[in-house]
Amino acid sequence: MKKLTIIIACSFISYLTRSQDNSNGTFQGDFNLSAQSYYEDPAINAEKVDEFLLMNAYSNIRYNKGNFTFGVRFESYLNVLQGFESNFNGNGIPYRFAQYNVNGLDITVGNFYEQFGNGLIFRSYEEKTLGIDNVMDGVRLKYSPFKGLSLKGFVATQRLFWEQGPGIIRGFDTDLNLNEAISSLEGSKTYAVIGGSFISRFQDDNNPVYNLPENVAAYAIRSTINRGKISFNSEYAYKYNDPAGGITYNNFASGSALMSNLSYSQRGLGILLEAHRVDNMDYRSKRGGTGKELTLNYIPAISKQHAYTLAALYPFATQPLGEIGFQGEINYTFKKKSKLGGKYGTQFGINYSRINGLNGGPSELTINRDHTPMFFSVINEELYFRDLNFDLKKKISKKVKVMLNYLDMIYNKDVIEGKIIGKNVHARIGIAEVNYKIKPKHTLRSEFQYLSIDKSDKYYKDQGDWVMGLLEYTFSPHWFFAFVDQYNGGYTSEGKTYEAVHYLNISCGYSKGTNRFVLGYGKVREGIFCVGGVCRNVPSSNGFTLNITSSF
Repeated sequence: MKKLTIIIACSFISYLTRSQDNSNGTFQGDFNLSAQSYYEDPAINAEKVDEFLLMNAYSNIRYNKGNFTFGVRFESYLNVLQGFESNFNGNGIPYRFAQYNVNGLDITVGNFYEQFGNGLIFRSYEEKTLGIDNVMDGVRLKYSPFKGLSLKGFVATQRLFWEQGPGIIRGFDTDLNLNEAISSLEGSKTYAVIGGSFISRFQDDNNPVYNLPENVAAYAIRSTINRGKISFNSEYAYKYNDPAGGITYNNFASGSALMSNLSYSQRGLGILLEAHRVDNMDYRSKRGGTGKELTLNYIPAISKQHAYTLAALYPFATQPLGEIGFQGEINYTFKKKSKLGGKYGTQFGINYSRINGLNGGPSELTINRDHTPMFFSVINEELYFRDLNFDLKKKISKKVKVMLNYLDMIYNKDVIEGKIIGKNVHARIGIAEVNYKIKPKHTLRSEFQYLSIDKSDKYYKDQGDWVMGLLEYTFSPHWFFAFVDQYNGGYTSEGKTYEAVHYLNISCGYSKGTNRFVLGYGKVREGIFCVGGVCRNVPSSNGFTLNITSSF
């Protein structure tokens, strides 16, 4: 099947190329390659690989003419980089589609990505850095019968590495813009959109013990209201019971999710308040799926996504089986020439988030237990994650900019990483970044980061304290050079003592037009890498790295 797809795609591209001179169609594309060598390094538990060099690469090619669009993506994992699923190994074209519009009816056949609302019951997307690609394969239709109303529907299967998952997914979504649909509201200062979604998965029941539902449905309703400087968004989702099909244990409880956020924005001031509650909302196109495979829905993260290295050492991974959390954030800009703003103004931000487990755990309906947690209970429930952070951005002069961050974080390693420790990690992190413009096109950037672990008996010491320094020189628009050192002072874990170690990295990058090349060498510490609350484990490694990106 994979070979047939390649032959058809290549033949079609060849035809389009020959006919391009006689049309007004356009080609677009991009290319991405990540390669890494692996050396054995006992000091950091880094292992070598038999292939010595591993590679992830892909290229998208898209052709567009008028209302017609055709696209393919070739992927190559020879073999896949460590930290990604080995089932990706190989070459092929897992993504191909044709899309066209006929009198307002948008038709897509083949592969497509889609999201209903905030994703609580359906989100099909790719995130290459996480090894996620749950693209759909089937037919999708979009139509707007009148102004303000949009409809979407599809029937498809879902990608599982180089194959398709066993479930057949049916979905329908609608959005109604009240200001556009109702003429009397067109000039209203209040902007309102309501919407609803429905998803159903079909999978044969071949279980010899349990009578499992072959059709598992979920629905969601949502609203967005904006007025002046205030915006409110909320969505509620419900999933019918979806037992996994195990021989010894099944959970016939339903699931639900509720998320709401309220924001206020004006010049120099932004305020955000949001909360969500998730209970038994692991929804997949395959009964009993695990890991990141065949996920149908997405629970947006409710904690701040940190970009600095040590601040991201303990990221929170969303728990779809059950969590309740809230977040508040204030960003304020002190005006120029004020006492705190100085000559250029000062930006200040404060953020707080807290995520707890549900009362008594998520909903369960089994032979031995019937439990539905309280809808709202956070005081005495298990703490999963807490983050209090401040940031300050200040332009000192025309040449110097300074950024300061402080974080106080509690991290439940048992829940987030599946460890059996019994104690949380408490980390305090300080960060300073300085940008210095030497002269036009020449910039020097430096970072200093320090992470201190709470060493009291109440908390788990994990890997102890960390220190990091970075020095980066940029010669625009083509070159950059960077040197990074992460230092760990040593620690003891499970009766084993680990010596102090430096994780040194050097890298050089060159850009010209849309081409970018980055070559690096150094050590990578073991950890977790997250994007939007979805994470993957990153093993320790030592070797060269090469990244190439291009587009046309």
